[in-house]
Amino acid sequence: MSLLPPEDEGDGVEVAWEDQQRINTFSKLNNRLTDIQDLLKIKNEEKEYYDDLSTELELADEDDTEPILYKLGDSFFKLKLRDARRQLKSDLKRYEVEIQELEGKKGECESGMKDLKVQLYAKFGKQINLETGP
Repeated sequence: MSLLPPEDEGDGVEVAWEDQQRINTFSKLNNRLTDIQDLLKIKNEEKEYYDDLSTELELADEDDTEPILYKLGDSFFKLKLRDARRQLKSDLKRYEVEIQELEGKKGECESGMKDLKVQLYAKFGKQINLETGP
């Protein structure tokens, strides 16, 4: 008994050990890609918050001697406006580097998945579904 329509059943291509390894690798890459995309979303949102803060600090009055509460990790520190701007600039650079690294890893996963799709679809045709989520 088969769940596939008769035209999609094909001739029952046998799955070799190498093919199973390719399928497993594709699955691993797909899971890694999902994790990277989630991390990218978080990092981009955090960078947006820092960009907004940067705009606010640019509008701050230089003559104001009141220290600014700046969050580093789980702690808040009182910093002078000049020091807060310097720290913010450093944090923004760090986020940009992290985002670039994640984008690179994302590209590697997508490239590996594309190569595996070509190989697996060439052998299995409609008998395999390698389409990823939305």
